[in-house]
Amino acid sequence: MPGATVDLIVVIVLAAIAVSAPKLALRWQSRQRLFNYPDELATTTTTAEPKSNPLERWLFLAGYRRPNAAALFLLLTACTAAGGIAALWGIRATGLVAAAERAVSGIPGGVGDIFRPALYLGPWIVLITLVLLPTLTVRRSRRARVAAIEQDLPVTLDLLATLAEAGLGFDGAVNRIIASQPVERPLADELRTLQVELLSGRARTECLRRVARRLDIASVTIFISALVQAEQVGAGVATVLRQQADDLRQRRRERALELSMSLPVKRMFPMVICFLPGILLIALGPTFHEFFKYADTIIRMRRP
Repeated sequence: MPGATVDLIVVIVLAAIAVSAPKLALRWQSRQRLFNYPDELATTTTTAEPKSNPLERWLFLAGYRRPNAAALFLLLTACTAAGGIAALWGIRATGLVAAAERAVSGIPGGVGDIFRPALYLGPWIVLITLVLLPTLTVRRSRRARVAAIEQDLPVTLDLLATLAEAGLGFDGAVNRIIASQPVERPLADELRTLQVELLSGRARTECLRRVARRLDIASVTIFISALVQAEQVGAGVATVLRQQADDLRQRRRERALELSMSLPVKRMFPMVICFLPGILLIALGPTFHEFFKYADTIIRMRRP
């Protein structure tokens, strides 16, 4: 009974949070719009910068850049939490845990006691997984976005450097790269946003800094800092682009070497845990079998 009471209290608290979270999110969003209405009127969703709110900034960097992204995220989290609560209540009500516990207790030798904690924690693991499902989705989107940008950045830098060395200006080189890149690639989308901001009359250094803030990736920030410095001191853009392309290629080579050197250490754990027991069993299994048969024969012969 005490365990059921604690479960009921936890379910009631989580249900209250799930019901009140969307209302609080919508109220907070309406208040933010009330105080930040001129800024939202001046910028669009594509050219807006990450907000100061950590949740909105996190969603912005993951590619969810609509004004109601935070409210939708909290709403989805509340819905998945409600689904987890329903699943937890259904598992408790149908008696699946008790049935599994009775089935496990029938295993001889007390082996079933090992699985009892997993049976008790299983429903709560399901609840936590469902609650964290939107968070894991946004986290995966952020990782995929960073991987796509880091994959396209070396080729983009080489193309920019080659076009600049051929005599084409930075804006013209950006236009050529935008025309040759697919629409769904995030780096090409950011370059289109940069082009729109440049055409709107903003200073180039400000537009470049906004790109670095929108992406928040170390390699892109280094590249943007070099371009801004070259723009401020009046250095040649072609030289800076070529140097940045060479530096990025060297960093990728060093990262590949680092990963290759760490591969034997990472490979040792699965080899020792998974492969080595099987190899020892295949190689020494027949020998041990014959040894045990011989020892059993000797023991039987010595018995009176």
